[in-house]
Amino acid sequence: MRSLIIGIAAACGLSLAAGAASAQTVYIVRHAEKASDTERDPGLSDAGVTRAIALSGLFAEGQPDLIVVSPFQRTRLTAGATAEISGAFIATSPLDAGVETHVETIRRGVMALPEDAVVLISGHSNTVPLIARALGYETPDMPECEYDRLIRIELRNGEVSGETLRYGAPSTC
Repeated sequence: MRSLIIGIAAACGLSLAAGAASAQTVYIVRHAEKASDTERDPGLSDAGVTRAIALSGLFAEGQPDLIVVSPFQRTRLTAGATAEISGAFIATSPLDAGVETHVETIRRGVMALPEDAVVLISGHSNTVPLIARALGYETPDMPECEYDRLIRIELRNGEVSGETLRYGAPSTC
């Protein structure tokens, strides 16, 4: 299944780093707290590292199959501990062509994956709601201060169901 997922992800324009893929259970989170609000591509703060570890605790070994991140290190660092325990492939969805193209690339990639796939997407406050909506799950916009939202979407037989959960320390909005 790993080679099938890799092939599908590559065909959909997701550049692979290291791991495996799948798609019909989709988890979407915003990157964890960043170390700086002034740097263009900051790492994670101590609270962000703690949140990334909390995220990894939600998954068993072997799950997710695929992790999708943006080109910014904070999304990769948020998913890093999860990638370590799961052995998941990490695919980077580019932002060069704009947010709409980024969201559509992720949607196409998810929809092309096998029915039993599990995907973790680590995005941004402006992309998380858009990705969820593109997959058919309605969710409100995300304020800049919110880091604890975890969206879980099930895509089965053309039906979409989902729920909004919280993980790690509560956000202080």
